[in-house]
Amino acid sequence: MKVVIPGGSGSLGQAIARSLTASGHEVVILSRGARAASGRAVHWNGRTLGDWACELDEADAVVVLAGKSVNCQHTPAARDEMRRSRLESVAVVGKAMAACSRPPHTWLQASSATVYSHRYDAPNDEEHGQIIARSPDTPEHWRHSVELVQDWERAAQTACPPETRLSLLRIAMVMALGPDETFNLLYTLARRGLGGSIAGGRQMMSWIHEVDFVRAVEFVLEHPELVGPVNLASPHPVSQREFMRVLRQSAGIPIGLPATAWMLELGARVLKTESELILKSRFVVPGRLASAGFEFEFATWEAAARDLCARWRRQ
Repeated sequence: MKVVIPGGSGSLGQAIARSLTASGHEVVILSRGARAASGRAVHWNGRTLGDWACELDEADAVVVLAGKSVNCQHTPAARDEMRRSRLESVAVVGKAMAACSRPPHTWLQASSATVYSHRYDAPNDEEHGQIIARSPDTPEHWRHSVELVQDWERAAQTACPPETRLSLLRIAMVMALGPDETFNLLYTLARRGLGGSIAGGRQMMSWIHEVDFVRAVEFVLEHPELVGPVNLASPHPVSQREFMRVLRQSAGIPIGLPATAWMLELGARVLKTESELILKSRFVVPGRLASAGFEFEFATWEAAARDLCARWRRQ
């Protein structure tokens, strides 16, 4: 296949590119910097049409990963950039595909599992999951994240040509090594003795190991029946308390001091991230992947944490 990956110069995009290239596929990375360690890089700005658009003509698939990371402080300026970077990139990919003589037959669009409601009582799958911007115990400022994902998915549905299959990848927290990855933040907190329960630790954490993330993306590419929302998450989410206990155990860290919500707020400012990433209960499971026969290499957090910590020590 020829696969075009807009926004694929980040660590997850490069992981996908390496795997596809190793399998013999042609990979084109659309990047603002026109540089990529894996795949052929072509410059784009994520907003306007350019020479990059011809790469989509007669390509087999496009995997759109473009968008500013949510691992930042959600100031008004950052929220505006998150919104624009997502909606503008989706719109311009749609324009480029509309001009193709033969557009890609598959469009995988990055989305987020944060679209599901903050809940403790039951897991969210694609068929029965709750998607609401408000609930009685949800802070008002969390609405932005849910509404952004809803607008993001609607934009892709509007932009996608009718003859192209659209899959919306609702991605849970990807546990990957790298300075800007969520795992690095959590591991750093644990190493500093701050890896205990936060705000009671009852909130659920849905996650996926980077190896399974890449495998799941390839699985969706190869299964044309997977149209619409597809949750990319481990089948075994755990509470935040249990998540950090297992991480500490795997890292050989004996103590993890607990923290209150207001302590996390202060810490998030220091680390230049957003407390919602930890406080929101993301209770998500991969219903459609499981039904289609996908088998996880790292189904449990115990196995994933052991692997990630061992790789961290070898760096």
